[in-house]
Amino acid sequence: MSNYSTHKGHRQRLRDRFLKNGLDGFHDYEIVELLLTLGTPRKDCKQLAKQALKKFGSLKDVLEADPKDLQDIDGIGSNNVFGLKIAQAVSRRYLADRVINKNFIRSSDEVLQYLKHKLRDKNREVFIVIYLNGRNQILKMEELFEGTLTTSAVYPREVVKRALDYDAAALVFVHNHPSGNPNPSKDDLTITKKLKGAAETIDVSVHDHLIIAGNDIYSFADHGLI
Repeated sequence: MSNYSTHKGHRQRLRDRFLKNGLDGFHDYEIVELLLTLGTPRKDCKQLAKQALKKFGSLKDVLEADPKDLQDIDGIGSNNVFGLKIAQAVSRRYLADRVINKNFIRSSDEVLQYLKHKLRDKNREVFIVIYLNGRNQILKMEELFEGTLTTSAVYPREVVKRALDYDAAALVFVHNHPSGNPNPSKDDLTITKKLKGAAETIDVSVHDHLIIAGNDIYSFADHGLI
């Protein structure tokens, strides 16, 4: 039997296992292998998958790795990276879609799961606004600002405009700290105060401001700062 036939049979067995039982019983390298083969279906990706896990340490870290770093592994090209990144992007869209139209408070665990998944691999600060209706259902989640979030980089006028566009009754602000320290900075406190004041001018409430730092979350509301 040729090497191609052997690889083809191996990949088909992996796919059949997945279709029958999902990812139950799969090793992490087998999951990475399946994703790598999406971009190069005729190539043996088993050893590449093991090398990726060895280099980055975990399935999560492989999926969140920079494409350039992934391609440092000899044999992994842009087509392979496509397979990994499309899986990550689809999972994020899926998590986001799960919480739209749900009550923010009752669905807080799902919302936080989505936010951590979206923000944990960012090496720059990102500012997200969650728009809620009068029943606290999520209308939309939108990334508005990116970069170093200083008082001059976040525009209350833009937040107010978007809140009016979506006919929001309340807002939740979210941003990440790539440093891993969840505690708010002086700028974070100032920004929150400015945004809360701007929202009040159009009778829109601010329920919370969340800081995501890895798996740690700081809530302004829980600390009496909203």
